[in-house]
Formats: sequence, C-alpha cells, structure tokens
Amino acid sequence: MKFYADRPLRRTAQVLADFFAVLFTAFAIWLAVEVHTQVMKLRAPGDGLVDAGSGLRSTFDSAADHADDVPLVGKALAGALHTGSDAGIKLTDAGHWQIDAVTDLAMWMAVILIALPVLFLLVTWLPLRWRYVRKATAGVRIRQLGVDGYDLLALRALATQPLPRLAKAGDVTTGWRKNDKAVIEQLARWELERLGLHG
Repeated sequence: MKFYADRPLRRTAQVLADFFAVLFTAFAIWLAVEVHTQVMKLRAPGDGLVDAGSGLRSTFDSAADHADDVPLVGKALAGALHTGSDAGIKLTDAGHWQIDAVTDLAMWMAVILIALPVLFLLVTWLPLRWRYVRKATAGVRIRQLGVDGYDLLALRALATQPLPRLAKAGDVTTGWRKNDKAVIEQLARWELERLGLHG
C-alpha cells in the first residue's frame, strides 16, 4: 500500500492533511469531554432536591412513627405526617428527573460534538485519502511491470493529461503507436507525476 506521494511537496501536503484530521478529531473529543463535564455540573440542583426530599421524607416518617404512640389522636396525626412524607417523595422524584435530563443532555451533546467532525472527515478527507492510496498503489504496481507497465502508464497519460500539455509535446499519439521509447517514457513520467510518484 502506498500511503504517501514520493514527491516532497505533495507528500508534505498529505502529511499535513492527515495531521489536521487527527488534530481535528482529538480537539472534537477534548471539547466533547469538556462540555460533558460542564453540563454535568447542572445536575447539582437535582442532587440537592434528592437530598432534600430524602431528608424531608425521613423526618416526616420518623415523626409519624413517634406520633403513632400518642393516645387518642396518634393514628390521625401519624396519617397527616405521612402525607408530608409524600411531599418528600415528590421532591426526590423531581430531583431524579432533573438528574436524568441533565445526564441525557450531557451525553447527547458529547455525542454530537464528536460525531459531526468525524462525519465531516469521513465524507471529505477519508474518501480523498483512500482514492489516492488506491491510485498510488496501482501506479507503483504498474511501474514495477517494466516496459509493459510504462506502456500502460503512457496510455493512461494520453487520456488524463491536459490537452494543452499534450499539444505542446508534439505528436505523442503517433510516438506511442510506433512504440517510441522516449515518448512512452515521457508520457509514463507524466502519469506518475500526476500520482505524485517518481518515474
């Protein structure tokens, strides 16, 4: 597999693009973790509600248990105090709801902050890199075939090189048809250059 071009300028551009992709992904992960941490701080009021509700419930339940022992009105008083315990349960439930909402928000924000940049790279950078690796690897294999490989590269150059460049070079099609070694090597070099490879 040929991951990078032979030619320094193109290789440098590819290395910088790869470095940027890695850096961009690392930054997205760091940002997602940081946002997750900051959003999770919003669960503090929910924790406070859970603690307050639990304390309130415990206090009313304890008072109700003691009120049960009061002669004559004990049962009615205990029932009334147990109603206050229900308020503690509602506070606790509200706290749990807020904690769950904040936890979900923090998770989804982190997922989105990672997914969007990664998706952007998968749609833009990765296909370009993969296409280059396939073409360059094929170019190296064809170059290794020797004369037949250069003939194939020359034919490819006739199809891919800009028309003004071919026109300046003279009658390259006739040279290629006549199997002119110099013309074939020139065309093959152009095709290898297009792939960022040495001829």
